[in-house]
Amino acid sequence: MSDIKEKLHRICMDYVDDRIASSQQAITAARESANDDTKSSAGDKYETGREMMQQEIDRNRKQLEESQKLRLVLEQIDPSKPTLIVQNGSLVSTNFGKFYISISRGQISVDDCHYFAVSSVSPIGVKLMKQTIGFEFDFNGKSFRIERVE
Repeated sequence: MSDIKEKLHRICMDYVDDRIASSQQAITAARESANDDTKSSAGDKYETGREMMQQEIDRNRKQLEESQKLRLVLEQIDPSKPTLIVQNGSLVSTNFGKFYISISRGQISVDDCHYFAVSSVSPIGVKLMKQTIGFEFDFNGKSFRIERVE
């Protein structure tokens, strides 16, 4: 099963790397646009345009920082390491689905099977963390049972 965990980990890492690259490209494009903007006789229009570009840069910087934090979380996970207690990097099978505890990435399909990449601080992640096989809990009106932890 560690092969599945490694695939899930790679998909999450690729997702974060794409977010980082997109944010960096957007920051560069906004900077270039702000620098290319030449001041015309309509000074207010120039200032408004520069302010909008600065807001765009700030928004993308924040996204970049968040993506870099996600990357750090993933870098601390060894997908080849088996786990008996749910923790970051665990693959948890329940009666209502399979969860890869890592980052909030959503549903991932690998080898015709569906998994949910969830953060340890997400609502379902909090319920799963530090639990073992046989643990039962209610979530969104459903009774979950942990059937396997890897």
